[in-house]
Amino acid sequence: MTTGHLDRLPKDEKNFLKNLPSFIPMESGIGIFENFMRQNSFKSIFGGARKSDEDPTVTSPRLIPQLSPIANSVVARCSKVGSSLPRTESLLRKLTSITSHLVGKGSGMILLIPTEELQHHFETELPDHVKHPSTYARNLLEFCSYQALNVVTQRPDYLSDKDFHRFTYDMMLAWEAPGIESEPLLKETTSRNYQETEDEDGWSLFYTNSINMAVQVDDKKTVGPEAFARIAPACAAVADIITVHNLFDLLTCSSGGQLHFLVYDKYLGSLDKVMKTAKHASELLLVSNIQLAEGEIVLDVDGTVPTQPVLQHIGISAWPGRLTLTNYALYFEPLGVGLYEKAVRYDLAMDLKQVIKPELTGPLGTRLFDKAVMYKSTSIAEPVYLEFPEFKGSSRREYWLEISLEILRAHRFIRKYNLKNTPQAEALGRAMLGIFRYRAVREAFHIFSSHYKTLLAFNLAENLPGGDAILETLSSRLEHLSASTLRRDVGTTSDDAKGQLTLSPVSLLALRRLGFMLPRGVDEDGESAFKVGDVFVGETNPLEMAVKQSKCDTGRAEAAQATVDQVKVEGIDTNIAVMKELLFPLGESVRRLQFLASWEDPFKSTVFLVLICFTIYRGWIKYILPCILIFLAALMLWHKYCNKGKPLEAFRIIPPPSRNAVEQLLTLQEAVSQFETLVQAGNIILLKLRALLFAALPQATNGVALLLIVMAALFAFVPLRCLITLVFLEAFTMEMPLRKDCSDRWLRRAREWWVRIPAAPVQLIKPEDNKKRK
Repeated sequence: MTTGHLDRLPKDEKNFLKNLPSFIPMESGIGIFENFMRQNSFKSIFGGARKSDEDPTVTSPRLIPQLSPIANSVVARCSKVGSSLPRTESLLRKLTSITSHLVGKGSGMILLIPTEELQHHFETELPDHVKHPSTYARNLLEFCSYQALNVVTQRPDYLSDKDFHRFTYDMMLAWEAPGIESEPLLKETTSRNYQETEDEDGWSLFYTNSINMAVQVDDKKTVGPEAFARIAPACAAVADIITVHNLFDLLTCSSGGQLHFLVYDKYLGSLDKVMKTAKHASELLLVSNIQLAEGEIVLDVDGTVPTQPVLQHIGISAWPGRLTLTNYALYFEPLGVGLYEKAVRYDLAMDLKQVIKPELTGPLGTRLFDKAVMYKSTSIAEPVYLEFPEFKGSSRREYWLEISLEILRAHRFIRKYNLKNTPQAEALGRAMLGIFRYRAVREAFHIFSSHYKTLLAFNLAENLPGGDAILETLSSRLEHLSASTLRRDVGTTSDDAKGQLTLSPVSLLALRRLGFMLPRGVDEDGESAFKVGDVFVGETNPLEMAVKQSKCDTGRAEAAQATVDQVKVEGIDTNIAVMKELLFPLGESVRRLQFLASWEDPFKSTVFLVLICFTIYRGWIKYILPCILIFLAALMLWHKYCNKGKPLEAFRIIPPPSRNAVEQLLTLQEAVSQFETLVQAGNIILLKLRALLFAALPQATNGVALLLIVMAALFAFVPLRCLITLVFLEAFTMEMPLRKDCSDRWLRRAREWWVRIPAAPVQLIKPEDNKKRK
């Protein structure tokens, strides 16, 4: 240890190191500390403990009778101290304090609390409802695990530690069988048997010879979703409480919903690699032509491999380059002559009406390949298309689309709820960790998640039904985070805070402990103290409850969508046949009305005419629509009562004769021609009405003006029900034998009058294209 290191220590700790050789003659205090600093572990401290197994004064941690063997093993490893070693415990606590001064917070500390003291803390600090006998063992295990993970994750390299992987996996195994009544997962192993499998250099921070219940992970044992959802979110870098179930589904998609240790270990290893790559990318950009703002962190870079470039399309031009995503913007660096030119920044944080969506692109502005992301905002003149060429599929485009939208939606969430300082940085940190987890799963298992299975929290809230409730719950949590920080700043006493949950910015702490440089002004206090994050002992996080509710609605939506996919048919003629059958009741009603209006059966037509006229005269016509709605509601309830949950019978349709592709194209062309004819007829009607309005034909204009005046007088002075009766009588009796000849004559004169009205002129002007194409 250098003199500079000693100068940074408090006075009492300097004296402690000077006096250390007086009670540890085997090594000097300086030697112990140099060895500790070199290995970043407590191996030098516990190395001599192996030789003291036969010492009767050294005993194993006290077993808790309510816990199963595997749960006792996990709690003992969380405790990490023998009950009869007070001198060693004091030494370790002192060295831990000194280490935190020299190498910073998160330097491989352990709890150093006996198991009985951990149990005492659990019984005195937590409310009574979590200490119910039926859940006592599981809640005690959660309490010890959460405290241990809060301390262990202060080491910056914990994700790369294989023993950390096994330790957290054992927590999940113990969570599924926490009580003494649970079936033991593994047989008890003595410390002597365990020592036989470990050499002198195989010491682990989580497996020591002083714990006679330490167990190795059984490859045949697997973890279920609930255990994973209760333990993994305690480490914010490993899982998010909003997307933890989606993460479990992706990790177990090929193992029947059970998580194997090899898969979990591979995921954490990939996550550690992604974190280190992101930190390395941020360091490289410090000497590049991208000027990062304070607190801006690189999330991913693409286009550095010549065989997988990123093409930027603006207008008809395209240029290869390198694309970089940070937690505030997208940067594109065009590739010049062997070097990258000045980067173009596409902001994702400001409110610039940004639009990011998938788009087709190709050479010279053609729309050929569905492999691009379109970015548009008020800060640029025309949209920018970023193309991600690849031979098969469009996974690169989908990945960059998802992570870009995640940052954009995170900033929209921040603006919507007006988050500042620590809550703002915590929301961004949650999005960043989600992207890192997404990268880790994608690179390790080559899995692309769907919209409802995404690992990105803000994208998930956008796609889930009722996702706004998730965002509202999250904003409420962040507001409580700000309030808890304020209470701590004004000095809340421990008595007042006893029994209360103190929220902490878990994403910020996770990123800081992993070595990322965060912006100034965020909460850095209390990092060494145990605080509550996204998981609570014996309780369900409100965020998890909101996600579960949305997932229930999603299940119903997906089931309904599956039925929609099943009934889709191909072919224009087949779809028309299906539509005709579905609209048969409506068509049958219209056909019967036409039959009555044709007066082919005078008696039925007369009865119908009298009934309708009487209804209109008595003012009952306003009840017709309510009666129809009530009839439909009664019909639906009747079918519900009769069916009693029976599946709906299939709607039987006789399809038309099958046609080949050429015949279907001709049918489509005919349908388009008919639609074009209808549109032309509508335009002609509108143009003739325009000619009448502007008096293109004076005689016709005079007649139409007089007709409008008469109609206005009728509406003003004649009751509405009388007008409706007159209109109905005129329309219904046109085919009556007594009026048929007169009606035909009037219709003929009206058609001849309409034909003589000219259409207003139309002039087509070719638009001028003033856009300059680069």
